[in-house]
Amino acid sequence: MNDEMNRGGAPGGAKVEIYTSPTCIHCKSAKEFFNEHNIAYTDHDVTVDPQRRQEAVEKSGQMGVPVIVVNGEVVIGFDEDRLRELLGV
Repeated sequence: MNDEMNRGGAPGGAKVEIYTSPTCIHCKSAKEFFNEHNIAYTDHDVTVDPQRRQEAVEKSGQMGVPVIVVNGEVVIGFDEDRLRELLGV
């Protein structure tokens, strides 16, 4: 598994996971957003972990990344407005 946890605290103790690939610009933007707001997240690189890739497809119904999950709520792509709403930032 190639998961890494970013240090910080999500508002309200939110559990945040992001399914990414190293070349994805929108994934990078989402992680920068989390870092700017000190939101802890778990990063799953779908290019090296077939199980995580399958999870992302099952959660989103598509092959693209990022797939972001905030407390069980799936956000497809870097939808900053939706993330702000879900995270209260």
